[in-house]
Amino acid sequence: MSPEQQLAHLTAGTAKVLSEKELLEKLRLGRPLRVKLGLDPTTPDIHLGHTVVFEKMRQFQQLGHQVVIIIGDFTATIGDPSGRSATRPPLSREQVLANAKTYTDQIFKLLDPAITEVVYNGDWFRKMTFEDVLRLNARVTMQQMLQREDFKNRIENGQEVRLHEIQYPIVQGWDSVEVRADVELGGTDQLFNLLVGRDLQREEGMPQQTVITMPLLEGLDGVKKMSKSYGNYVGVNEAPQEMFGKLMSVSDTLMDRYYLLLLGETRDPSGHPMEAKKSLAEKLTARYHGTDAGAAARADWDTRFSKKDLAAADLPELPLSGIPAEATVLALTAHAFMAAFGLEKSNGELRKQFITTGSVQLNGEKLTDPTAPAAPQPGDVLKLSKKHAVRFV
Repeated sequence: MSPEQQLAHLTAGTAKVLSEKELLEKLRLGRPLRVKLGLDPTTPDIHLGHTVVFEKMRQFQQLGHQVVIIIGDFTATIGDPSGRSATRPPLSREQVLANAKTYTDQIFKLLDPAITEVVYNGDWFRKMTFEDVLRLNARVTMQQMLQREDFKNRIENGQEVRLHEIQYPIVQGWDSVEVRADVELGGTDQLFNLLVGRDLQREEGMPQQTVITMPLLEGLDGVKKMSKSYGNYVGVNEAPQEMFGKLMSVSDTLMDRYYLLLLGETRDPSGHPMEAKKSLAEKLTARYHGTDAGAAARADWDTRFSKKDLAAADLPELPLSGIPAEATVLALTAHAFMAAFGLEKSNGELRKQFITTGSVQLNGEKLTDPTAPAAPQPGDVLKLSKKHAVRFV
């Protein structure tokens, strides 16, 4: 691609670029740009919401630029205050390194590990003397730090802001100096931290990094941001069939956003929405589990739901011996959800959302009375919902 074509491709789907003119000038240099992303592995698993920024990094990598991943084995022990209404609990370095291993395993499903530079910011921060720290702090004013909305809000609400939290944007900014970043990516909540990096690079006499922020991805409900706490997420390590099934539940409107932010593509508006959604689900499943797994998940979905041929589908098997004696439809449904899928649902939820609506079916026959007796036989198929069904053995 020409620099102008690269610019159009790399800025698609972004929230903010500071600035496009500056980025174009860097692309015209004719050399690989050093594109930085800092990660604090505070938890072991990631979901598709996290991968929005990784997809943009992948696009840079495919265009021949040098991706630099900074594992915050030092900064994670401070805790990023961005968007937080309270101080983060501290993590030990051992916890951070253990999480980093699973993080990178999942990230390298998107990025090519052979050409990805991975560094740890503890390598330079743990060598600093207290005098070095004081000199670094002298470059930033308290007024700058208190411009942060999260700090201001906490102070106004009488909540604590610990002094070590104020250090966070400074040390993240110094990472950009250490790796000589040309570009830094982050979420919209990271803008303040990324700009501190520009300031510190300028003071060091270095070219300032271009800042790119990526938007937050809505979860499967299409309303709240994707989050495990909201239950609207798709985990990168989820089984292929589960991942495919979850993605088939997104709305047509949200589907377009997923195409752009998770695949870097736009869907063909002339195609049927259902086929476009299947293609989206297959491509994302294939990206994290391989081409064969993506195709198999789509074929399984078609067998289960498009062709409505559950008898031929590859379903989780439940032993009849585990079913409570004289089980009711309600008890059988609750047992199947928990035993086969690990989903604990309340009796009220099972009645209102699954049984009385006709979702629960035994060999195609709707079981709409929660109190009716249920006595499945070997080989019987119990459909629980659009995404869940089991076979009794």
